[in-house]
Amino acid sequence: MKKLTSWALTERAQITGVFTDIDDTLTTEGEITPDALEALGALKAAGFKVVAITGRPVGWSEPFAASWPVDAIVAENGAVALRPEDKKSLQAIPDERKPLSKLYQQDAATRSANFARMQAVLARIEREMPGVARATDSPGRETDIAIDHSEFVQLSDAQIAAVVALMKSEGMHATVSSIHINGWYGGHNKLEGARWIVRQLWQRDLDAEMDQWVYIGDSTNDQLMFKTFANSVGVANIARFVPQLAHLPRYVTQGERGAGFTEVVKMLLTPADAHSV
Repeated sequence: MKKLTSWALTERAQITGVFTDIDDTLTTEGEITPDALEALGALKAAGFKVVAITGRPVGWSEPFAASWPVDAIVAENGAVALRPEDKKSLQAIPDERKPLSKLYQQDAATRSANFARMQAVLARIEREMPGVARATDSPGRETDIAIDHSEFVQLSDAQIAAVVALMKSEGMHATVSSIHINGWYGGHNKLEGARWIVRQLWQRDLDAEMDQWVYIGDSTNDQLMFKTFANSVGVANIARFVPQLAHLPRYVTQGERGAGFTEVVKMLLTPADAHSV
């Protein structure tokens, strides 16, 4: 990983869109800080496309999609998206929540069948693994399940690996974020969710314009994005996960979490003054 300040001006100048993780990338101690929220607004005011993409549930994401200045939030590791219906309100941080549209990658019948299968796996995990429990945001989940490993419950690396192994033994995809272990059925993931939302919102092919986007993240469930995006950035707290990452981000910030996200935005908005960040 290179220092963010080594990001070349010629590359930064091409960026027109930002994908960002939420937990421990935008947020700090579970809350978005004023500087990170202001940075989101500054991106939108400058004409950037901004999409948050997260393993968090769609129900948890709704108030943020309705109040943050973003084009969309893609939740549950790419399965479902929330977009504000009033595009004009994206240019500023609103005082009131915007009405939302909800988009799914899977049809209703598939979601219903998968939901029943996932609940059975979740029950098995809690039954067979003492001390392991579903994430507190589980009631808001529609297309995946989540086990808490660092938000309110602390699991060891061995416990995390055991949960991942059980999910995979049940035919699920499984990934580990900074706080949760997520499992789901279907071909979606953060990368496929990013490709999908670019098609849905702008009728464009993400792979054809990859050099125009940057991805910002912090943990193991971001590594496919780090691998795919030439312009990828890890906020400094990614150091915790570096030993577990097969693919590292190209750049890393000095600051952690929301402060690190704000560093990236400053680089994008003041490219000629990058040395001063």
